[in-house]
Amino acid sequence: MSQPGFVTSRATPGFEARGLSRRTRVVWGSLLGAMLGVGGLMWGLQGGPAPRVDGITLTPLAAASAPSSIEAVMRTRADLDERRWQSIVIHHSGSLSGSAASIADEHRSMNLNGLGYHFVIGNGRGAGDGAIHVGYRWLDQLPGAHAAGERGDHFNRHGIGVCLVGDGNRRGYTDLQLRRLSELVRTLAESLDIPEDQIVLHSDIAPARAPGRLFPEATFRERLGELR
Repeated sequence: MSQPGFVTSRATPGFEARGLSRRTRVVWGSLLGAMLGVGGLMWGLQGGPAPRVDGITLTPLAAASAPSSIEAVMRTRADLDERRWQSIVIHHSGSLSGSAASIADEHRSMNLNGLGYHFVIGNGRGAGDGAIHVGYRWLDQLPGAHAAGERGDHFNRHGIGVCLVGDGNRRGYTDLQLRRLSELVRTLAESLDIPEDQIVLHSDIAPARAPGRLFPEATFRERLGELR
């Protein structure tokens, strides 16, 4: 039985048609076999595929006055499940630098299947400042793995997890990062009819210090009102 994600066949296609020598066919066949063997070994050692971090990244536009590309987040791979999403939960990564890939690695060590957040917004340290990573959980309309607390299960199933790269208890966020957060949250809330009182910080629903004491909540909510 072939391993998921790998293609096996009894012969290497196209070699005879191209008139390659038997020696060349043997060399290429051995190389292909070795590649499949290494891939299968990695699969076995991991107990499955590598932690998922596939998605798309929206970089900030060069001109602030140009039309925003943020609406692209509503073009998902699976049909948009409008009835599922009832809230938006804002987190931080807890590290001064990082990216969607590094966070996915951390989540893998916690026995999660890849990135637990739906979105990650970079701060220029490991990921572009203001760059929005649209994770596979959002693209495929899957529940998140981001919320703790007594109602954590509810917020994981029905809340959109947005993570700011950074540690809001040690250092403030960048202006561009916060602006992109406001644009993203406004787009999600308006498109899915999520009320303002369901746009929450992780610290509002769990015994957590995220997105941190340096997160400018009042400014963030004021900006949301202006964008609406």
